[in-house]
Amino acid sequence: MEYKNYLDTLRHSCAHIMAQAVVSLWPDVKVAIGPAIENGFYYDFEKAEPFSEQDLKKIEHEMQRIVNRDPKLVQSFMSRQEALAFFEKRKERYKVEIIRDLSEEQVSIFTTGEGDFVDLCKGPHVQSAGEIKAFKLLSVAGAYWRGDEKRPMLQRIYGTCFETKEELEAYLNMLKEAERRDHRKLGTQMELFQIYHEQAGAGLVFYHPQGAMLRKIIEDYVREKHLKNGYQFVQTPNILKGKLWEQSGHSGYYRENMYYFQVDDEEYAVKPMNCPGHMLIYNSKIHSYREFPIRFFELGTVYRQEKAGVLHGLLRVRGFTQDDAHIFCRADQLKGEIKSVLDFVFSMMKDFGFQNMEIEVSTKPQKYIGRDEDWEHATEALECSLKEKNIPYKINAGDGAFYGPKIDIKLKDAIGRSWQCATIQCDFSLPERFDLTYMDEDGTAKRPIMIHRAVLGSVERFIGTLIEHYAGNFPVWLAPTQAIVIPIKTEHEAYAQSVMDDLQRQQIRVIMDNRNESLSKRIRESTMKKVPYVLVIGDKEQAEKMVSVRKRGNEDLGSMSVAVFSQRALEDIQHKR
Repeated sequence: MEYKNYLDTLRHSCAHIMAQAVVSLWPDVKVAIGPAIENGFYYDFEKAEPFSEQDLKKIEHEMQRIVNRDPKLVQSFMSRQEALAFFEKRKERYKVEIIRDLSEEQVSIFTTGEGDFVDLCKGPHVQSAGEIKAFKLLSVAGAYWRGDEKRPMLQRIYGTCFETKEELEAYLNMLKEAERRDHRKLGTQMELFQIYHEQAGAGLVFYHPQGAMLRKIIEDYVREKHLKNGYQFVQTPNILKGKLWEQSGHSGYYRENMYYFQVDDEEYAVKPMNCPGHMLIYNSKIHSYREFPIRFFELGTVYRQEKAGVLHGLLRVRGFTQDDAHIFCRADQLKGEIKSVLDFVFSMMKDFGFQNMEIEVSTKPQKYIGRDEDWEHATEALECSLKEKNIPYKINAGDGAFYGPKIDIKLKDAIGRSWQCATIQCDFSLPERFDLTYMDEDGTAKRPIMIHRAVLGSVERFIGTLIEHYAGNFPVWLAPTQAIVIPIKTEHEAYAQSVMDDLQRQQIRVIMDNRNESLSKRIRESTMKKVPYVLVIGDKEQAEKMVSVRKRGNEDLGSMSVAVFSQRALEDIQHKR
């Protein structure tokens, strides 16, 4: 792995110092690999007993002792056979396996200090350990050797490193804030969703009433926006014949992520994507060039066989719903449609409260279908569309879909983290595989170009993103419950019901909490569930036909009429504040 900047080099060097500290504390531990990653580094170890929180503190202390000695990190070279003999003698079987897989006859070795620690590595590293000024070990997780669940399970220690202590402190504070916003904790606290691993299976989401309402609000908004932007709704089956997935190429490139089963001696698969179904609908009749562009949209539920180790709340699941669309267009319409989708994405994300985004163009992967010239044309169309709209972007080399390059749009949340959301994929290959045609102006059959696109990405992942972006404090238009009416005593319930009826007629989502609990407890629990408004009704409010309004965050707005409150709430909803 080549590191592009000093910070990556610093973090990779810190990983080596961590490995040295671990081996000095537990000489029998076997080391595997330790790269720099986004925001930090990790190193994998084989150790009989699991690392504890106390162990991490010991390792940090030993790392600091090494850094204080400031040993040099020196590169040297061995022949492949010398390196094999050297690491075999040390019984470092993971290093031996790596060396055996290398094609180079010369192997790079790094030594810390006077032979204190020797590791197989290409580098680069910092000149000496004293350059490592600010580091912190964060967590331990299991990781299969080389990501293969059939190989040994190792222990992966994650850490981070920065050039200054101030930068490290800022990052650790951000991690604390991220923990406070964790959508898994808030999802339980706010009674939005649960994943019943033991009873129902991992990676499968159950939406509770509040979560189902949040999902409905999002999906209703999405449907309305698509109708206004010229999309036609379609719906396709959740299972399709295996032969269809062979035709699309998914069987050859994606089979390990799919669920296959037999029906009447024929192979079927649960759909991992919606595109083949949309192409069958397209092919159900002859199309004219005058019909284009044709935009099919589906909130399509798909299933993918994700490994258990990568599942993570709503962000990585096995069953999820995509806001999936496929646009069929002529070559002269391609850039216009791409730019239209970009505008669509930016408009929707603004409504959801996301202002900052990062754009990447992901290019042809190693395994792909289609002609090279079509890939070049498709990539050029994506890049030109971004340039013509003056949208800056980066190239993500080799990360395109197997059927075409794509634009990936990553949202920046309230604390600066990136979240993958929208994607726009340009595809010349699948229209050819499915023999999609239209009649051109000159009466000849032509091949349409197909744009695959999703705006939210998946409903599940987007809900998880929203929860963490807002820390559960959804704007009023998104809040599953927008107001809670709390009558202080039983004799206030009749008036409280009339208030609730009035608000419901105006389509404000409101519930009553008339449980036999103290007022303070009911208000506290509404705060825990992050309801935007609490309307308290006592003797004074009932007599004056008013409500006492508390805004989320314990802001007391005082008494007001139901009409004044409803106007305020409806303005919040209308303007998506």
